[in-house]
Amino acid sequence: MTDIPVDHPRHDSLVTRHRIEEGVEKGITSTQGLIAQGRGEAFDYLLGERTIESADAAARAAAAHLLSARHPVLSVNGNVAALCPAEVVALAEAVGADIEVNLFGRTDERVRAIAQHLRDHGASEVKGLTADARIPDLSHERAKVDADGIRDADAVLVPLEDGDRAEALGAMGKVEIVIDLNPLSRSAQVATVPIIDNVVRAIPNIARHARDLRGSDADLDDVIAAFDAEAALADAERAIRSPTGDSGLSPDGARD
Repeated sequence: MTDIPVDHPRHDSLVTRHRIEEGVEKGITSTQGLIAQGRGEAFDYLLGERTIESADAAARAAAAHLLSARHPVLSVNGNVAALCPAEVVALAEAVGADIEVNLFGRTDERVRAIAQHLRDHGASEVKGLTADARIPDLSHERAKVDADGIRDADAVLVPLEDGDRAEALGAMGKVEIVIDLNPLSRSAQVATVPIIDNVVRAIPNIARHARDLRGSDADLDDVIAAFDAEAALADAERAIRSPTGDSGLSPDGARD
């Protein structure tokens, strides 16, 4: 990775770009993942490349859902594996969740590469290689899941854009926690808990909230009930539309 000065105003964004590039080189991320990264980065730029308050509240609600679930599962695609593998493992440990690889551009080689990458970052077990069950009403490769993984889960974390699968999981009665930087995307709109934030910030935030909730007297049902998905989406849209206010950009909108 090219050395990027820590004081560079776009340091974090540039680092994530290089991680995606490396993911492609390692066979973890598809070339289409580069386009998805750029699309998300555009929305993050408008948000001021920071976690807004409503996204942090969503992360807390997500933690409560995962902690109270019978069988939580964290779904991982190539971009997530490239961007934050250790953070996914830490979140799984914090909430007692399984990790499962689920891909649109699925090949056995990619699934094995991602699973090994996650194990290299501390995962003891990674699901998704068996693919002995399906999500109903999906005709593409994302329908392939493990029977004792996503198929059996009652709560699924779906990082990044994945609208048709999010709809299908909702139709199955599962709690869907979606991380997506676009509040207008179908993924975010159908989610039980939409987290409008960058995945590299959101996953550690969920883990932090999970650890805090486990160590507190907070009632998980109360935390879940207090979260308003529609209000969170509306707040994120306002932040994106307000370049001098909620988005966190400077008055002239300047960015290097």
